[in-house]
Amino acid sequence: MLMKTDPDQTPATPPSGDEGVPVSVKIRERLKAARQRFHSNDNIAEFIQPGELEKLLDEVTEKMQGVLESMVIDTDSDHNTGNTARRVAKMYLKEVFAGRYVKGPAVTEFPNAEHLNELMIVGPITVRSACSHHFCPVIGKLWIGVMPNEHTNVIGLSKYARLAEWIMGRPQIQEEAVIQLADLIQEKTQPDGLAIVMEASHYCMAWRGVKDMNSKMINSVMRGVFLKDANLRREFLALVPR
Repeated sequence: MLMKTDPDQTPATPPSGDEGVPVSVKIRERLKAARQRFHSNDNIAEFIQPGELEKLLDEVTEKMQGVLESMVIDTDSDHNTGNTARRVAKMYLKEVFAGRYVKGPAVTEFPNAEHLNELMIVGPITVRSACSHHFCPVIGKLWIGVMPNEHTNVIGLSKYARLAEWIMGRPQIQEEAVIQLADLIQEKTQPDGLAIVMEASHYCMAWRGVKDMNSKMINSVMRGVFLKDANLRREFLALVPR
């Protein structure tokens, strides 16, 4: 028996296969399919589609609300924490950890027209990050030394700060962060030598644990001629004000 179709009736749209799937799961599956690492200090912006960051913000808000409830905080009647879950989610995704979720800053590179070949130091550049162990602040400063050659690309001084902010805007470990930053600057400029010194206070040690407010961590990365030439290395370290 044939059924008559109502011409005014709109055919039902079949549900999509991923309807109801959390956006974090979709992003994670893309990363896995591409065999792409997604550790805490990795950038995953390439795998986030337009509009998904706002959905991820909603998802993290919901999860953070669950954390507050598990901590037995009455967010319904406590006027101080009524919107804390949203504020924390926004802080993580769009502020302190934005370096994971947005693409790197645009950096205009210029040829070394004047054939500059003298040591250049940029700093101190303010560092704001968080340790990936406890998500406690890491606050400090760093200095970047560049030994250019005639083939080195020249970038504006402010771009070094922007690149540092992008790398540090993720849950980090200081010794890994400076290597990531060195790799990025090396790729952008191709100098004969590159040196980075970073000094920072770690609040996972100052705010909790041993609660030592005075301890700092200092580490460095040396590349190219800074590794081979002890005099150049000493010159760079002597010019870094501490």
